[in-house]
Amino acid sequence: MTDPQLDSPDDRPNDQRTDRPNDQRTDRPSDQRTDPRSDRRSDQQSDPRSDRRERPYDLVVTGVRLVGGDGVVTGGLAVSGGRIACLLGPNERPPARRTLDGGGHHLLPGLIDSHVHFRTPGLTHKEDWAHASRAAVAGGITTVVDMPNTVPPLRTGEEAHAKARLIDGTSLVDYRFHLGVAGEDPTPLREVGAREATSVKVFLAGHHTAPHVVRDPAQLEKIFRTAAETGLRLLLHAEDDGVFGLLDEWRGEPAGYGEYERHRPRSGAIVAVARVLELVRRHGTAVHVLHASTAEEADLLTAAAHAGLPVTFEVTPHHLSFTAQETSRVGARARLSPALRDLPDQERLWQAVRGRHAATLGSDHAPHTRAEKLRAPAEAPPGLPGVQEMLAAVHTGLRRRAPHEPPDAHLSCLVRMLAERPAELFGLDERKGALRPGLDADFVLFDADRRWMLEPGAIRSKCGWSAYEGWTMTGRVLHTVRRGATVYALDPEGGATFGASEGEWLTARRPVDLEPR
Repeated sequence: MTDPQLDSPDDRPNDQRTDRPNDQRTDRPSDQRTDPRSDRRSDQQSDPRSDRRERPYDLVVTGVRLVGGDGVVTGGLAVSGGRIACLLGPNERPPARRTLDGGGHHLLPGLIDSHVHFRTPGLTHKEDWAHASRAAVAGGITTVVDMPNTVPPLRTGEEAHAKARLIDGTSLVDYRFHLGVAGEDPTPLREVGAREATSVKVFLAGHHTAPHVVRDPAQLEKIFRTAAETGLRLLLHAEDDGVFGLLDEWRGEPAGYGEYERHRPRSGAIVAVARVLELVRRHGTAVHVLHASTAEEADLLTAAAHAGLPVTFEVTPHHLSFTAQETSRVGARARLSPALRDLPDQERLWQAVRGRHAATLGSDHAPHTRAEKLRAPAEAPPGLPGVQEMLAAVHTGLRRRAPHEPPDAHLSCLVRMLAERPAELFGLDERKGALRPGLDADFVLFDADRRWMLEPGAIRSKCGWSAYEGWTMTGRVLHTVRRGATVYALDPEGGATFGASEGEWLTARRPVDLEPR
């Protein structure tokens, strides 16, 4: 199949804009179904003076397989005013100013990466929002939620507004922020509204870019209680700093990368998750545990959710793609926090993905410069870029582990974890996360069978390197659209065209499971 082409000579990425203010997008239809054969809703139906057959849509996408978390259907969709106007059957071709022939490929909702470190402000020597958002759209991501451990850290609603002003005009993706905890006192969290944040990140262990660690059990208890009372979701870097401190005092610094996992072992993660679950039982706080790395964590968190506790967890592509052996072999590129684990852990995490135990995939996109990574083993900062690589890497892993399953099943799994569930958890499901009339026209044309190799020239992150360099991937993003505007298009020769940097700071609602107590 050939790469899709837009049929209008004027349909260049910079020409696709929307003038609708962010906070005016409130007219969402209440009956939103995903089957194009049963839903022909149009944003023009409420106006008797308009005739959908005569007024062309802004964009019509045809010849695609529409992917939802529960299945795939053949059809297309129409876009008007930056939103999905209606879904189309396989043979529908309504008039449009522009058309996109999908060539039989899969159309995914614009993906949401709810765990990125785009390094703005204060750490832009290693990554900045312009480069990171290019990497994101090249990987099919149209919305990100950025972490607070910047310089200075993001801790208040006022600072969130200032950060949004700083980013404005530089982003290809829409965005939200997770706040951090302000000092020793969580009281400022009571002043945070849903406009600014619906989630708060807490580090239980520290590293180079996360110096603000909550070590005091009484302070941690206050944070859990305050979050429950104010309706905020806690995101946890759940490793126990006290466990690591004891080991460091005994063993000293690691002499080589091969010793890194012994200095940041699974016991730290297991102890921390057990503490977190006890606090959840006590206060009813909704928590989302980030980058689960061990089989024991996956078991504990799955059991807690089964028991009715408000607990979800995330898996990262690097814990699915690499094991501790890679740290010994490739060194600093695979030094991570949490550390990479062993093959049985990796297999359990894949089971969590395929069995719907894990709620989300997050790239934990955390670039560092090559010079920083080449420091002595004890000083090299943990983290790697991943927002561009995530979709292809995890899709490749699914294809290899379940070759008997059709691509439809793999992509439905990815849409659940990278679109539907993060939209629900972070209050974006009235705008994002699905191919549904009334939602933002965010979508990704994906060739599930294309084999390709990640080469250095295709890396979009400012750091300029990737742990996946040289990997042969199965599945490639061909076209990414954000609110009806093309923000990424792959050329037939392998080059790329990017759109206009008109990403918005999104307004979110408070998720339904986060009612203040």
